[in-house]
Amino acid sequence: MPVSDDQPHTRTRLPVGEQSVYQPTGRQPRPLRTLLTVLLVVALLVVAISIANRDKPDPTGTTSADQAATPQAAATAPTGQLPVSTASNGIGVGHPHTDQGAQSAAANYAVALGSAEMLRAEGRRTVLATIADSTSQAALAARLDAAFSKETLTKLGLDDKGKAPKGLTFVSRTVPVGTKTTNSADTATVVEVWCTGLLGLAGPGSVLPVTENWYTLTVTMRWTGADWKLTDFARRTGPAPLPGDQQAATAEEITGAVQDFGGFRYAR
Repeated sequence: MPVSDDQPHTRTRLPVGEQSVYQPTGRQPRPLRTLLTVLLVVALLVVAISIANRDKPDPTGTTSADQAATPQAAATAPTGQLPVSTASNGIGVGHPHTDQGAQSAAANYAVALGSAEMLRAEGRRTVLATIADSTSQAALAARLDAAFSKETLTKLGLDDKGKAPKGLTFVSRTVPVGTKTTNSADTATVVEVWCTGLLGLAGPGSVLPVTENWYTLTVTMRWTGADWKLTDFARRTGPAPLPGDQQAATAEEITGAVQDFGGFRYAR
């Protein structure tokens, strides 16, 4: 029987859980697609900026390679100059005719002047023949012979030839901490070397245990045409830092360290 258009219709509303999963719904936001779009835009901007700045000159006038090769300005910063490649009697020689070469020479000569070789007359002559100017060797030799007299050697626990008693090791080693030029000319220069050093007798029964000391060595040199050579030197104490809270090594440990660890050649 046909239904009249005027007759009311009956609608049945299903529960939400029973509605068809295929029923179309309103458009939902998609946060993942939005995030990907933002990231893509940012990446494109970064690439564009990089391309635009690629050929622009550095306003400081330096390249990244220059910045990597140039040490930062500091009083104790090394310059990067290579140390001397030649040596005579274990001492670096052949330093360049520059301020840096003079500082390198002063550091190497400080090590030689503070070595145990200076306690032996023959050793002193060898050191001076290597580092001193020929016109100054005689005066320096006489001065050092007086400084390392028999009385001085006895106070250090050595015999009159500078040898340590049997079973003991005499330690005298200088370590440059820094250098600076205080007076410079083309043919002469004065360089100060801040040093720390070890001095004493290592071994059982030592009456003079190895101790550290700090001092500044003033080295006067002249250019001979092939190297900087020593003409005079002077020593003053300090500056010394506060001692660290560190347990002292045993005599055996000090002896082993001195025998096992070699020294260095220095360059400014």
